[in-house]
Amino acid sequence: MSRIAYSLLLYLALPYVLLRLWWRSRRQPEYLQHIGERFGFYSDKPDASPLIWLHAVSVGETRAADPLIRALCDKYPDHRILLTHMTPTGREAGVALFGDSILRMYLPYDYPGAVRRFLAHFRPRIGLLMETEIWPNLVHACKSRGVPLHLVNARLSEKSFANYQRMRALTAPTLRDLTAIAAQTAADAQRFTALGAPNVSVFGNLKFDVEPPAAQIAEGARLRTSLGARAVLLAASTRDGEELLFINNNLHLTPEAPNGLLILVPRHPQRFNDVALMLEQHGVRYQRRSDNTALRADTQVLLGDSMGELFAYYAACDVAFIGGSLLPFGGQNLIEACALGKPVLVGPHTYNFADAAESAIAAGAALRVMDAADLARKASALLTHPALMQRMGEAALQFSKTHRGAAQKLLETLRF
Repeated sequence: MSRIAYSLLLYLALPYVLLRLWWRSRRQPEYLQHIGERFGFYSDKPDASPLIWLHAVSVGETRAADPLIRALCDKYPDHRILLTHMTPTGREAGVALFGDSILRMYLPYDYPGAVRRFLAHFRPRIGLLMETEIWPNLVHACKSRGVPLHLVNARLSEKSFANYQRMRALTAPTLRDLTAIAAQTAADAQRFTALGAPNVSVFGNLKFDVEPPAAQIAEGARLRTSLGARAVLLAASTRDGEELLFINNNLHLTPEAPNGLLILVPRHPQRFNDVALMLEQHGVRYQRRSDNTALRADTQVLLGDSMGELFAYYAACDVAFIGGSLLPFGGQNLIEACALGKPVLVGPHTYNFADAAESAIAAGAALRVMDAADLARKASALLTHPALMQRMGEAALQFSKTHRGAAQKLLETLRF
């Protein structure tokens, strides 16, 4: 009955769903492409090869899925891989990572008819949902059709746990219908079990298995060379409101390292122009990465408004701050910066990556800052002490290497 009520609410919300697509398309016109797929209508039939389906909502999940997808391709060369997304940026990330070697589509919204059409069209042998994708009608349809469905690289923050707990009558039977849950940490596993999931194991975090792309490392080296001897602070994946905190606290000036440069990379591409306007309004001398022009000596901020270059920015910087953590957004992935041996700074809000953040801090790979002023102090202290940066960078590399292996462990347990 809870799932029926949930489906009814979905149908009542359909006008809002369509309006939201239109609204988001004002900044990203790609949201108006492939609309039929969002309701389970697909044009081309896949060939007769058996199909493995993996769902990654957006960019972060798509990058995390990279090592697992490559391992699946190696182990099952006679199978096709279908990668589904919910956002255009996730779809673009799939193109950048895999080209035409796999199929890419949008996963339909969780309407009963839409998910049935999706499963009937693609007939997957197995489904793998990344991180926290718990869709009642989709899970029920897979169970009904006998499609094994795993929640992999699964994470559940305290905040999400509290939200799902309030919907336990819907959540618990949905979790019971999953074949298995491969949790990132023991804490994640405990929370899934408390919600009623019967088959939960700890596998670690797939993000540790991601290999930095060689082309981006080379591009980062070229960018670093072009910056000369300037001390470089990277603010990666910043969220709305954080860039203003940077400017108000003079992080673009780095007073103790006067020849410093701030590379500012907003999390969402639709905000690139907004951040550029903010920099102009505050009199900050900046350049856009997309202009591809030589960096001027008086430039204070390089606005990273290019897609798919985050590894290059990590390779080019001296110290990396991970955005989404100064304000209560829950933080972003710090593992990529550690994999390139960069000292990491995180804010007080890291509940989306709580275990990784605390483990990195304990390993000496990262430092926590309490606010933007504290960030300014600690960033300047690092940038003016090369020996300290080197020690933290070496600790970051070791931290990254120690936690690898989740993809292989997961691959060995999948049965279909």
